Amino acid sequence: MRNQPDVNPWQAGARILIVEDEPAIADTLSYTLKTEGFVTECCTLGRDALVAIGKGGHALVILDVGLPDISGFDVCREIRRTSDIPVIFLTARSDEVDRIVGLELGADDYVAKPFSPREVASRARAILRRTRPTAPPSAIPKFVVDAECARIAYCGVRVSLTRYEYGLLSALLERPGRILSRAQLMERVWCDAEESFERTVDAHVKTLRAKLRAICDEDPIETHRGLGYSIRQHAA
Repeated sequence: MRNQPDVNPWQAGARILIVEDEPAIADTLSYTLKTEGFVTECCTLGRDALVAIGKGGHALVILDVGLPDISGFDVCREIRRTSDIPVIFLTARSDEVDRIVGLELGADDYVAKPFSPREVASRARAILRRTRPTAPPSAIPKFVVDAECARIAYCGVRVSLTRYEYGLLSALLERPGRILSRAQLMERVWCDAEESFERTVDAHVKTLRAKLRAICDEDPIETHRGLGYSIRQHAA
């Protein structure tokens, strides 16, 4: 049994466009890439390739230089006007001049025919490993709490809060998603909790919601009937 290919999660399922007018070559290459975990799409004309690439969704292009309609070099030149998608050239010519021209046009690699389909697949994996997207920067939190100054910013805007509103919101923000009962909020926020009423919490939550909605048209505070309140996890 053949060992499974060493393909990282981002490469697995990546779509590769094969632009080759010789069916035997295109079919063999497509089959090999599929066994390596890729998804393939084939076309025989350079103009069709440009349309396909314009639609997006491809991770890499394997491009024959000698196409029936326009040169693979011209196709690559057009691709580079709008996209930095990796390109591997296929050619029946191995002249150094052709190789230099192809690389100067922005190709990432160059394979001369006849070639091993597995070698092309290996080169595709190597290129995708080099060019895979970096992890996106951490999302900026919607709420920023300044405990020392008793201030809270929401979506980059400082919220004008009373002492009790600040206490309620900061308590809920300690652990987004956790439900705090009215009694727990009363104990945390109101010093005279025994002499206050639980509906006081409801009244302050109502005004707090109005202030937050005035900044961003969404409600980050979730009501849990019979239980209490929480800050929605995705809203924190």
